[in-house]
Amino acid sequence: ARGSHGIAAPSANRFGHVSATTAQHVLDDFGDAVSMIIDGGPTQVGIESTIGAFTGTGPTLLRPGGIDAQAIAVVLGEPLLAADAHAPRASGTLASHYAPKTRAHLVPSHALLAEIAQHDDRDEMVAVLARTVRKPPDFDGAWFAASEDNDGYARALYSALRELDAAN
Repeated sequence: ARGSHGIAAPSANRFGHVSATTAQHVLDDFGDAVSMIIDGGPTQVGIESTIGAFTGTGPTLLRPGGIDAQAIAVVLGEPLLAADAHAPRASGTLASHYAPKTRAHLVPSHALLAEIAQHDDRDEMVAVLARTVRKPPDFDGAWFAASEDNDGYARALYSALRELDAAN
């Protein structure tokens, strides 16, 4: 009997670009450079995949991602080692690999209002992707409410970053 088979493929984003989480994102990145895009709906995880190596003294975590390292350790029966100087290089570990075009700052929730005020003082446009803070009544920039739960936030993060880039 024939069973269903999966497809293994690399990420569908250009090097250095924010990860694609929808078929439209792939089209935006590649345009006419690809002849076909199969749209299976938005990604279920949203963030990049976990990358591990089995080439050294034990299983090594090269890049954290959608599958928690602890879950992998449970299946393997041993913990994943941290990558060291001898570990293979992994995609997405450069500081700017998944960087949006929009200048971005990670700001703790307690410092958000002060950060917004600084940008307002410099007459800069501000957009906020907020996970745990509600939009202040006097904020006139773009506000994107992100899911507070980890899975929901992971599913929407790169899509929201792309939306911010599109909004300039």
